[in-house]
Amino acid sequence: MRGRGGTARLGRGSLKPVSVVLPDTEHPAFPGRTRRPGNARAGSQVTGSREVGQMPAPLSRKIGQKKQQLAQSEQQQTPKERLSSTPGLLRSIYFSSPEDRPARLGPEYFDQPAVTLARAFLGQVLVRRLADGTELRGRIVETEAYLGPEDEAAHSRGGRQTPRNRGMFMKPGTLYVYLIYGMYFCLNVSSQGAGACVLLRALEPLEGLETMRQLRNSLRKSTVGRSLKDRELCNGPSKLCQALAIDKSFDQRDLAQDEAVWLEHGPLESSSPAVVAAARIDGGGHGSSEGAWRRQDSVSLAQGQCY
Repeated sequence: MRGRGGTARLGRGSLKPVSVVLPDTEHPAFPGRTRRPGNARAGSQVTGSREVGQMPAPLSRKIGQKKQQLAQSEQQQTPKERLSSTPGLLRSIYFSSPEDRPARLGPEYFDQPAVTLARAFLGQVLVRRLADGTELRGRIVETEAYLGPEDEAAHSRGGRQTPRNRGMFMKPGTLYVYLIYGMYFCLNVSSQGAGACVLLRALEPLEGLETMRQLRNSLRKSTVGRSLKDRELCNGPSKLCQALAIDKSFDQRDLAQDEAVWLEHGPLESSSPAVVAAARIDGGGHGSSEGAWRRQDSVSLAQGQCY
């Protein structure tokens, strides 16, 4: 619109002049990173070589690429890998999915002399799978070695072989289960050397404790009174057989192949537990200077627990 005197007026809706500060190309505010005003966002003030509040394009582009690569990497990871890579988180072997279970110990593991095998058993996990699929687990904390025909306390003393002790003369890893006092069972594993074996004396219950308690209670003479404590479930050779439902039917089974009972590697520990070796004193009064092995950490003085 033209007003009086021939001068131009700005009416409503007319554009107002905008002042744009162009960069000083000879002395840019950020040397080596001069940007053209045309790359600025709408409404941004252009000063020097970049707009206020915006990082340089190469850096922004690089950060975006890093974020994209990280997102792709996390998508490709399995839940197990993501958990193990998270600092400060520890995953329990015995309370996770079945595929996380450690592999069962094979036949070569049992092919050791009785004393060596008795020591090696400490810390390993005995597993019992019941008919309904329930799995019970206990860590071995006490063992006893029987050296074979030369051991006066062994059922194979003098090389004697009977239908009852045949498992002692079978390949290493064969179970030898026998009855004592006409009512209790003891679980042994044959070792290297004819007639030699290792008696499993005590376990630390790890999994399926309530089922173990029910099995123990069903076989106790008196079910009236207090409930069994966790430490009382498997703290004896016959008690662990009751808690795991092991009877004479398990005699001569292969611990490396059986589907109902096997041995697994125990969980890794931050430090090696102390192990106590003591003379073995059996019911017949025969002693052995190198027969019995026990994990020192199976005794908890603070809580009065002894497995």
